[in-house]
Amino acid sequence: MAAEKLAQAAAALGIEMKVETQGSIGAENVLSDNDVKEADGVIVAADKDVVLDRFVGKKVLSVPVADGIHRPEQLIEQVRSAPVHTGGHGAPGGGGAGGAGGGKERSAAYKALMNGVSHMIPFVVVGGLLLAVSIALGGHTTPKGIVFEKDSFWFYVNTLGTLGFKLMLPIFSGYIAFALGDRPALVPGMIGGFLAADAVNIYGADANAGFLGAIATGFLAGYLVLGIRKVRVPKFVQPIMPIIVIPIVSTLALGLFYIYVLGQPISWVFTHLTSWLNGMTGSSAIVLGALIGLMIAFDMGGPVNKTAFLVAVGLIGTNNAVMGMAAAAIPVMPLGQGLATLLRRKLYSDQERETGIAALFMGFFGISEGAIPFAAARPAQVIPANMLGGAVAGAVAGVAGVTDSVPHGGPIVSLFGAVGGAAMFFLAIAIGTAVTALTTNALIDLKERKARRGGAEVASLVPEPALAGVAVGSAAGGGAGGVPAGEGAASADSVSASEVLSGYLTARTVKVQLASRDKEAAIREMAEMLASTGNVRDVDELVRVALAREAQGTTGLGEEIAIPHAKTDAVSAPTVGFARSAEGIEWGSLDGTRAKLIFMISVPEAAAGDEHLRILALLSRKLMDTEFRGRLAGAADSADEGAVLGVLGEIR
Repeated sequence: MAAEKLAQAAAALGIEMKVETQGSIGAENVLSDNDVKEADGVIVAADKDVVLDRFVGKKVLSVPVADGIHRPEQLIEQVRSAPVHTGGHGAPGGGGAGGAGGGKERSAAYKALMNGVSHMIPFVVVGGLLLAVSIALGGHTTPKGIVFEKDSFWFYVNTLGTLGFKLMLPIFSGYIAFALGDRPALVPGMIGGFLAADAVNIYGADANAGFLGAIATGFLAGYLVLGIRKVRVPKFVQPIMPIIVIPIVSTLALGLFYIYVLGQPISWVFTHLTSWLNGMTGSSAIVLGALIGLMIAFDMGGPVNKTAFLVAVGLIGTNNAVMGMAAAAIPVMPLGQGLATLLRRKLYSDQERETGIAALFMGFFGISEGAIPFAAARPAQVIPANMLGGAVAGAVAGVAGVTDSVPHGGPIVSLFGAVGGAAMFFLAIAIGTAVTALTTNALIDLKERKARRGGAEVASLVPEPALAGVAVGSAAGGGAGGVPAGEGAASADSVSASEVLSGYLTARTVKVQLASRDKEAAIREMAEMLASTGNVRDVDELVRVALAREAQGTTGLGEEIAIPHAKTDAVSAPTVGFARSAEGIEWGSLDGTRAKLIFMISVPEAAAGDEHLRILALLSRKLMDTEFRGRLAGAADSADEGAVLGVLGEIR
């Protein structure tokens, strides 16, 4: 989407642009050396870390993907004044140019996590689908689980799928480390990921750490390499630091730390969880089912999951109902996450939606690891939703007396005839899946709403003292400069300029109808209108500061009102503008309404705060009047713009 929006914006502006994409299927339309050489600037719209070595000497603007989608025209303008990239792994200037553009620059930790997720997804999908196909077409149910005839075609397909899964966590951990510490961190990151994935076979540990352990080893490796890099060494050693010294030292340090320090508590947890859960088997079916489901869903292959699974497997032949609870919970995570991407597609990227389809397929065959990419990307939202859905599925299966005679889960085991109470088994899975999907989307939506509202003014319209101020007694200069016909500038009617907000809002700074359809464009349009007074020295700087303020927290105050503001020396005197939008503009307001009445306040950097707060107080008090807002919203059309100024004259 970002690629399409940028290409469309460039075409509309008559600018030649080539867009390289790096998605789940790899890099497409790759920039050649000649493309880079001839480029005037480079826009990097990405939520993961991007190596910028090939852009050294070029103006580089680094922004989140959302900015490429929502404000491509502004990015094309901003890249003209972006800093020149002088080298290094990340974005130039810490996102300075991009950070002012309204999109909050992602943290290094977030980018590292997403870098690991994006590289892990192909291994999850390929490994999971190969396992699913081999199980469906070549598997045989036995008391030991689903097995394959040795050396058969499907045996080898299953082996390839297993290899894909074995590489999944090392790749995940390795590329988290790579995003933080560059190439020297790749080796310790991947070896740490192998330990997290298969410590049982590597050195005889009691339990593997799973994907949560891989996250830990990835970040430990990355930050360890960053720390080693800061150590000063003799000049003759420096050339071999990144290829020999750093990888060896960091790998030894991380590997031994995992074996001797991290491995012990994981083994302790595994041992005690097993004993505790074995003691719970006499509890009521609903409690035990919920507990089994919670544990199965928690870490999708980690020690907690394996504890519940192995306890259930150990009771096959004695109490098949416990395995029935586990079998119902096992597919809920991938099925729930896949369903979530179908229900609320706008909450997910194209890559996540593609992974969601694969997760649905894996869930049917009882491969819970299909949900790992979602849990890794949004652990705070996905893991609780998974656990809730797993608990519900396990509890329903427990109450219904569902049984399973083989150590495997998911709908596939019922088709193999291993499940007793098949109807309730499918019902338990369906209910758990729906709970997971709905809870996941609700939590993601809640997080995004909080992010949009973060730092906003309170809904009562009472401004915070930290807002930019204006000098007491400053006059709104009426400098030379007109607005071309058709631009929507209001002419003074019967209202004196000195009567509206102490003269800060004048006929020149009223626009009956904004042409813009999004927040960034609206702020620029209003800034250009304010410039007609002669009080604005630099429109671009005024827009930059206003958008930077929006990045800290929306100025959408609810009730269809927004009051963007900027404190900058780009203006020579306090100036206030007003504009309306018939359709409304999405401003991230607390009550979810689109902004239709928009006031823009601009003041010099050195201005005091008292007068500015007085203006905001006047605005707030009057705008709380529903009747006044109604008159202002319907006060004429473009044929009689003076009527709008007449209503504004009531603000005194």
